[in-house]
Amino acid sequence: MNGARSRKPEAPISHRSKIEKLKDFLEGKPLRHPIHPMLVHFPIGLLLLSFLIDLASLAFPSVPNLVRDSFYAMLLGLIMALVAAVPGLVDYTDIRSDHPGKPTATAHMILNFMVVVVYGINLGVRSSSLLDPKISMGPLILSLIGVGLLSASGYLGGRLVYDQGIAVGRHKRHMPTPRDTIHLTTPIPGAEGVFVPIMAAQRLCERETLRVAISAQIITIVKIDNQLFAFQEFCTHRFGPLSEGSFDGFNVRCPWHNSCFDVRTGKVTHGPAKVDLKIFEVEMREGKVGILLPRQTKSA
Repeated sequence: MNGARSRKPEAPISHRSKIEKLKDFLEGKPLRHPIHPMLVHFPIGLLLLSFLIDLASLAFPSVPNLVRDSFYAMLLGLIMALVAAVPGLVDYTDIRSDHPGKPTATAHMILNFMVVVVYGINLGVRSSSLLDPKISMGPLILSLIGVGLLSASGYLGGRLVYDQGIAVGRHKRHMPTPRDTIHLTTPIPGAEGVFVPIMAAQRLCERETLRVAISAQIITIVKIDNQLFAFQEFCTHRFGPLSEGSFDGFNVRCPWHNSCFDVRTGKVTHGPAKVDLKIFEVEMREGKVGILLPRQTKSA
């Protein structure tokens, strides 16, 4: 479909509060690029530069002001670390509670906090010796510890993005992503299949999604034009989470590689995906909204 290929962003939601708009900004949605990864290069570079200047002061003690220069590089690095921490914390609060990457993100955050503490102490220790010709052993050891913590944190940050897909493509989406997965294990048998009531679906806002686990299946539910649609959660290309995708008309765009699918039919409308999505019927029975599953999906 042409709508899927236009790659236009979702229309902004006009009724969002100032706090929600600020959160959107810190997640990089107005820029269509996440903020935290843009900022982290500055503290990493400055703090490593400080360590290298320390080493230079040991090798070339006759060069003036190296200890002072290292101090100010560290100070700027610490300031930028605090600046980068703000959008990073916002990103962290948006990670689904049952996401397998949540523990990694928590460890990443704790390590970053330790980095700030170590370098804060380091600044205090070396503040009285800025005119020394070379760095003393105490601050140097603290810098070495800080670099080690920074490296470990950076490694975990890379894992979050490249291994676990945390926040990938989320800046393209204006509605919040699901905070957790709704687990349902008590389907109601019917003549045509298994009807599973999902009460939370009735409270969805336009283009908002639910992530539901039913009998070992993960399903996304979305509301578009006051209609509810249900389809498999994982993209058929590289298994990106479609509940975190963006919507253009009746097309859902995978946040990882931009594959698009028509939520009404499951058909691929834009590659690289080649296999259609599995879709599920959404029905209203006795005042309850739910998904109709084929009988064979019912667990024993």
